[in-house]
Amino acid sequence: MKILYAIQGTGNGHISRARDFIPALQQFADVDILISGTQVDVSLPQEIKYKFKGAGFVFGKSGGVDYWETFKSLHLIDLVRDIYKLDLNPYDIIINDFEPVSAWAAKIKKKQVIALSHQSSFLSKKTPRPNFNDAFAEGILKHYAPSTKQIAFHFEKYDEFINTPIIRKEIRSLLPENKGHYTVYLPAYSDKFLIKHLAKLDKITWHVFSKHEHKGFVVGNVIVHPIHNEKFNASLAACEGLLTGGGFEAPAEALFLGKKVLSIPMTGQYEQACNAEALRRLGVPVVNHIENDFSTTLHDWIYNQGVVSVDFPDNLDEVVKKIFSI
Repeated sequence: MKILYAIQGTGNGHISRARDFIPALQQFADVDILISGTQVDVSLPQEIKYKFKGAGFVFGKSGGVDYWETFKSLHLIDLVRDIYKLDLNPYDIIINDFEPVSAWAAKIKKKQVIALSHQSSFLSKKTPRPNFNDAFAEGILKHYAPSTKQIAFHFEKYDEFINTPIIRKEIRSLLPENKGHYTVYLPAYSDKFLIKHLAKLDKITWHVFSKHEHKGFVVGNVIVHPIHNEKFNASLAACEGLLTGGGFEAPAEALFLGKKVLSIPMTGQYEQACNAEALRRLGVPVVNHIENDFSTTLHDWIYNQGVVSVDFPDNLDEVVKKIFSI
């Protein structure tokens, strides 16, 4: 049996999930890996057979998407060419984590695709949404990477095909402790902007993991690191809380480790607004924008907010069985 595992390369969550799924699948089949997109900082130990430019967004530095850089990164002619050239005939199963090239190639060639993603959870109307509707964004979530079957992930089992998060083995194996610092992963903000606000709480040590720097540095009580999987994991395991965006994997892993979380979803990013609403319903505080009084919000979170309890069992083997039973 041969499997194509196709992964979205915008953000790190898709790759992080694949780091556990691929070895589990390789016990039963040959697995070829396809990645499209260029905004990923986490690597895979396995060989990648296909690399495409794809169609993803570029993180900005002011809290949202950099639309100009995103537009410049789009190569629609290459995207269409890659879709039509991709040969899917060798594969018995196509697994897709919100990746457009293989998804549309399969749709055109009438092949079955299993969506193994967080984004496929939004195909259910039961999945939390913010108090506004974005029809265009809903359309993207539905049609960006079309599938025939779905195995989805979210903070809770909102529907029958939705599972609780896959927490990576490297996270499950950590021994959480509290050394008092706070870990920060807000890739849509510049380091300079974050330092300006974090430095105001000078009694707190902040570990900022940056998409914008290739070399670490220290400014007062703020330690800035380039994105590094092992260093981030170690910081997360030893922190008191995580200040992060409206992504999925990072908050899920922090909650699993028993850490406080404060979520700041990216401006204009509907999926993150949905995730933030789901976190809010769990009891996690959410801030929609960083304003001038942000230090007051941080102070309240640090000194008055507690940890939200979650139950994220190890469901990797169960999900792998579902893949082979579809």
